[in-house]
Amino acid sequence: MTETRLRFPPSPTGYLHIGGARTALYNWLYVKKTGGKLILRIEDTDAERSTEESIRGIMEGLEWLGITYDEGPYFQTDFTADHVAAAEKLLQAGRAYRCFCTKEELDAKREKALAAKQALGYDRTCRNLTPQQVAEKEAAGLPSVIRFKVPDRQGLLGYDDKVMGRIECDYREVDDFVILRSNGKPLYLLSNVVDDIRDRITHIIRGQDHMTNTIRQVLLYEALEAPLPVFAHIPLTLDNKKAKISKRSHGEIVAVHFYRDHGFIPWAFNNFLVLLGWSPGNDREIFSREELIEAFTLERINRSSAVFNFRRDDPKFFTDPKAIAINEHYLRTMPIADLAPMVQKELEAAGLWDDAWAGARQEWFLHTIDLIRDRFHTLKDFTSLGRAYFADDFTVDDKPLQKNVLKFPDLATWLPALADRYEQLETFDAVETERVAREMAEELDIKPGVLINAMRTVVTGQLAGPSMFEILPVIGRDRVVRRMRDITRFFPAP
Repeated sequence: MTETRLRFPPSPTGYLHIGGARTALYNWLYVKKTGGKLILRIEDTDAERSTEESIRGIMEGLEWLGITYDEGPYFQTDFTADHVAAAEKLLQAGRAYRCFCTKEELDAKREKALAAKQALGYDRTCRNLTPQQVAEKEAAGLPSVIRFKVPDRQGLLGYDDKVMGRIECDYREVDDFVILRSNGKPLYLLSNVVDDIRDRITHIIRGQDHMTNTIRQVLLYEALEAPLPVFAHIPLTLDNKKAKISKRSHGEIVAVHFYRDHGFIPWAFNNFLVLLGWSPGNDREIFSREELIEAFTLERINRSSAVFNFRRDDPKFFTDPKAIAINEHYLRTMPIADLAPMVQKELEAAGLWDDAWAGARQEWFLHTIDLIRDRFHTLKDFTSLGRAYFADDFTVDDKPLQKNVLKFPDLATWLPALADRYEQLETFDAVETERVAREMAEELDIKPGVLINAMRTVVTGQLAGPSMFEILPVIGRDRVVRRMRDITRFFPAP
């Protein structure tokens, strides 16, 4: 059986777009499913827009996602000689010809066709020039492009697409297209095919916007006497207004590095990406790496466009709610040993990490992140919402401060008094701290919740979280006592 060989060929003209990342993921999944090879090819022929920074961003994005490749990265510009040689081969074989029409002449013909409401397209003026006429024009120094000579055939030109089905068009609708510019530089249509032939690509999974290229590339494969790969064109990704998502219109929200920098778990984001255009045939949405490789098929890719449900300036969801929900699921359910290194990296970046948490206090660290992760959405929450567990410079949210502290001025004396009792406890654990708090509430003839909610606010800064009496031993007696006594800073001096 022939080895399956696929490629991901990004253009380094900006950061790794989530649409490009999804294409890379689909290619990677198919390679893993079939035991094949994935080739990374950087299509850097746009010299003005291609940058080293973009190349680095693409590589880092793929690395963060865990999308590995088996060969490359190859750079398209390194093979320009191959592309030019292919154009010359087609020219010599009579499958292409030199075209001397100027831009001005072509523009004039286009305007005339538009005015007459005729079909647009090249009128093949140079297609039947004799060798002598070509030689005379070249001797006169006239610049020329090389055009592919579309065969004069009746009927339909087409190919079978694994997603879109049979794609066909009439031969008469296909223009003689340019494959080599007058400056000697090959066009994408030719370069892409030559590279895929050289790299022995058997399957091409790419965006639906390439379908117009594919019809013409089918002719190039035939003319270069190469087998046609299997094509699978995946649907576009649109926003909730049915517009194609793009860097220009949507900004960094469509960049992979945005999700890396906002605390997403790499596999969780892959899990979200795969569902933008593919489904397993049921309602299931959560897949491990192995489960997704097993479930993935080209036939389950949807024909209709996927929707990236981003609402600009939405105060509740900074990106697609499904992306956040899937990330939450992984954050709250993944093995704590797998989560811990990710949290460590966040704490290190925030300047909060203590080496003891990887040594003598590792058990405390693992228990703490397991305790607090249930209400978190991203890894960033460990250094923001969960900051009070790792440092003293945490923010006290205004809502719980107003509701649970400032509403009860007597807390300025009640909470320090409770702190005194905590300081005297022989055993500072959940059972004892709860017993003492409830006893004091009974003595004061107040609801226990008044003390408990006030403690949560000044000790964690948050309105909600795990059981308060599980929290107290984790944060530790000294910090708890100090924070409870410091409640007076929230009340104005008399």
